[in-house]
Amino acid sequence: MVKRTLTPDPDPDQAALTRVHAALYTLGLTRVRERLDELLADPPGGQSRLAWLATLLEPQASQRIERRVERRIQQSRLAERKTLASFDFGFQPDLDRDLVLALATLEFIDKGFNVLLAGKPGTGKSHIAKALALCACLANRRVRYTTSASMLETLNASLAADALPAVLKAYTRPELLVIDEVGLEQVERLAASRAGLMQKVLLPRYNKPRSTIITSNIDWDCWGAYLEDELGAAALIDRLVHRSHVIVINGPSWRDHEHEQDVGGDG
Repeated sequence: MVKRTLTPDPDPDQAALTRVHAALYTLGLTRVRERLDELLADPPGGQSRLAWLATLLEPQASQRIERRVERRIQQSRLAERKTLASFDFGFQPDLDRDLVLALATLEFIDKGFNVLLAGKPGTGKSHIAKALALCACLANRRVRYTTSASMLETLNASLAADALPAVLKAYTRPELLVIDEVGLEQVERLAASRAGLMQKVLLPRYNKPRSTIITSNIDWDCWGAYLEDELGAAALIDRLVHRSHVIVINGPSWRDHEHEQDVGGDG
């Protein structure tokens, strides 16, 4: 008589786990898959099914948010990741700290308002602008950062290539556009006066409306000379100021302060 060996039935839980792993792999949920194995190896006690599910899914969700934020920052072309936490409000006591912190809520973007930052070089205009841009990226907003010189150079080059409409979209479509250092270089004035490129960017954004942050080293009433177009500049400033938070920083230069500290230290 032949003795038959009984093959044990496969473990249904193990089979289900294999199917779950395969499904998670197909869906690209690698962090959930890793977390599932961790939880099965050391199951947390006293949790409801929903709490257990939340514990399983949260790492994957956090990872996806981090990647999305990083993608927004890369797309924004922010050269530096400035924060308001690192801004020394005590060095600029006349600056409206409450207003700047309120801008960080990004309500101005929801309303289509602009932020105009003026003042001498080194007073922190660019720091604030970049910090607000970073806040917008962290909130998954579409942001584009540029210096005025870089933007006008790019747009002016697109004229020669007959590609201006397509290139303009990079500056007119984002929810927030930051134009830094307006009026800093002579090359900007030449490009702007030749083609009215500044108006081609800012007027469509005003009509949407979409928010723009501008930092400038020149007074608003000097924009006519800057653009070499008094009427065009007047119309542009009128629209910019219409829905704007205007911040003028009249304090000292942080760069001059650091230089003095360095010189004093060397002595």
